[in-house]
Amino acid sequence: MDLLKSLMVSASGMRAQSVRMRVISENLANANSVAPSPNVDPYRRKVVTFENEMDNQLGVDLLKVDKIEQDHSKFERKYDPGHPAADKNGYVRMPNVNPFVEMMDMRQAQRSYEANLTMIETAKSMLSKTVGILR
Repeated sequence: MDLLKSLMVSASGMRAQSVRMRVISENLANANSVAPSPNVDPYRRKVVTFENEMDNQLGVDLLKVDKIEQDHSKFERKYDPGHPAADKNGYVRMPNVNPFVEMMDMRQAQRSYEANLTMIETAKSMLSKTVGILR
């Protein structure tokens, strides 16, 4: 039963990191997008928060996505007076997405995903060996 618990915990971690990677990919895809006019905000970075959820049937805490929120940090400003979204001073508001930060977050999510996958493979191998011993 303990191996089943470890499989469930690792699978929940993989699901959560998968959502995180999808959100990071969306942030990266919109890193250079701008608003169509000066009165409209450009793309706002999104961040994923997690929480533990108790699975009473198994008696373990599983990881799940709590919410996907917008990052309310300030937009960067870029001087481009010819742009249609430029304000009266010639500045265009750019998304608050830093590609370097997003790439580091992506790498961390990928490593967490891989660690959970390794745990599943190890538990699967242990289950297989246990069945082999019982034969």
